[in-house]
Amino acid sequence: MLTETPTKLIPLKDFFKNPEKTGYKLSPNGEYLAYLAPYESRMNIHVQKMGSNEPVIRVTNSTDRDLAGFFWASDDRILYVRDFGGDENFHVFGVNLDGENDVDLTPFENTRAQIIDDLEDDDDHIIVGLNKRNPQIFDPYRLNINTGKMEMIAENPGNITGWMTDHDGKMRVAFTTDGVNTSLLYRNTEKDQFRTVLQTNFKETVSPLFFTFDNKYVYASSNLNRDKSAIVKFDIANGKELEVLYEHPEVDVSGLSYSRKRKELTHIAYTDWKRQYHFLDAERKALQERLEKELGQYEVVITSSNKAEDNFLVRTYSDRSLGAYYYYDKSKNKLEKITDVSPWLNEEALAEMKPISYTSRDGLTINGYLTLPKGVKAEKLPVVINPHGGPWARDSWTFNPEVQFLANRGYAVLQMNFRGSTGYGREFWEASFNEWGLKMQDDVSDGVQWLIHEGIADPDRVAIYGGSYGGYTTLAGITFTPELYACAVDYVGVSNLFTFMKTIPPYWKPYLEMLKEMVGDPNNSIDKKRLEATSPVFHVDKIKAPLLIAQGAKDPRVVQAESDQMVEALRKRGIDVEYILKENEGHGFRNEENRFEFYTAMEKFLAKHLKEVN
Repeated sequence: MLTETPTKLIPLKDFFKNPEKTGYKLSPNGEYLAYLAPYESRMNIHVQKMGSNEPVIRVTNSTDRDLAGFFWASDDRILYVRDFGGDENFHVFGVNLDGENDVDLTPFENTRAQIIDDLEDDDDHIIVGLNKRNPQIFDPYRLNINTGKMEMIAENPGNITGWMTDHDGKMRVAFTTDGVNTSLLYRNTEKDQFRTVLQTNFKETVSPLFFTFDNKYVYASSNLNRDKSAIVKFDIANGKELEVLYEHPEVDVSGLSYSRKRKELTHIAYTDWKRQYHFLDAERKALQERLEKELGQYEVVITSSNKAEDNFLVRTYSDRSLGAYYYYDKSKNKLEKITDVSPWLNEEALAEMKPISYTSRDGLTINGYLTLPKGVKAEKLPVVINPHGGPWARDSWTFNPEVQFLANRGYAVLQMNFRGSTGYGREFWEASFNEWGLKMQDDVSDGVQWLIHEGIADPDRVAIYGGSYGGYTTLAGITFTPELYACAVDYVGVSNLFTFMKTIPPYWKPYLEMLKEMVGDPNNSIDKKRLEATSPVFHVDKIKAPLLIAQGAKDPRVVQAESDQMVEALRKRGIDVEYILKENEGHGFRNEENRFEFYTAMEKFLAKHLKEVN
């Protein structure tokens, strides 16, 4: 515990235990609610009848691992997805409303399933992609959700990386890659052969979202001939853009929603510093205004509806709250609260996450978020730098239990969207290519210097913590800028860029040439030198800061060897390194007890190494 912390310490488990109830979804007929809630510390599906005193039914019995997600496949059958020990080979299961006929519909070893189309108008089938024939690619199958019977509806020739159906569930679009060039394939009917209608370098993308309601054209997110992705109407048969529906001058736009019942486009969602909406439909805009009138102190998101689109489930959240679920009956104009997600957390005791920006040493604007401990003067604070994973992802304004936990313990937390972070346009993204450990790392270091210059950070008490690519950034930070950090926590992070590139999951292999262009080619002599120079494991002699490492043994993306070799190299040099290895985890700890162990170790580690020096 830090001497500066004036607020009451919230128990660690309150931040990281499973929600009380979450993930609510309304059945298609609107008569039932399904949600996730703990059973023997694992998140399982429960079902309750709307407006009834009938007991809640738990329909799944997973005791080794949380379910990864679920959806209603019909009024009386739910499909759910789970993996085993974190291997990310997800299987699709089906279970009846009463918990009966709970079966693994894709019971194949070393096979990953993906949902291509839930076939909303077909109560008996979905379309799934499976890599059981070839682990590198996915073939589409029509799957009977009651019996498990399936038939292949197209054979992947070896270069297709995605499939897309029209509103009738017909397979009409495919995406291919040769590693660096992407092709868009189209056919008019399922009897026709696919033909290439557009080919681009992977840096330029047209990403179809769904067909127009007459199944003739598609709506897509596109950055063709522009820096920022826009929502467009696209002539898929001829590979031509027809019109721009919406674009934003500062950020990419990729989200478009529609009313299936009314066959109307409803709204476009995008993120600048937080979620924003551009409405295309007066009815949808009026609904949002109605909900925000009552719940407007929070972000308000519609998460589910019945087929009739007159009953809705609504989720609220903020930077300081996991929010609550509400049920809105449109015909009665009635909004009812269902439950708080984490009622044990008092948002008034939590810290605000505020948007910030600073300028990198080469002139880029780096956007991010700063969370200051509540009730503490923002001067010479201990700080945790928290770079995100990906790296081609981004941090957003939302509730983050790690950030709130650290702020409650007295640390300021800085999250930055360094170059390469998505959502800021193609030029900003491309600025990250071949810059792992270099300019991408400079953006993080410049954030530290900005905090010091602003007087917020105590330069002697700065830690860095990140997961996945953020774990790589953590290791690179204490290796290449050892003067900046007092200690570090690496969570499933890359330590060796050579072994990382060799151990990617098989279904990433079609993108390997693209990865080589973005990260570096180990077979290219120039790239090889750079990859060696920016792989922390080869430079442990520069590390001075104490280090805590956490790793899942079944991680398919950043394999255990990435952490093992770092720990071995450091211990050989007598460097203080703690290592938490979990045999039943993958890319991050999903099991509650493992989260508790990790964050307890992190709390003790940071308190030890960031304590105030008198």
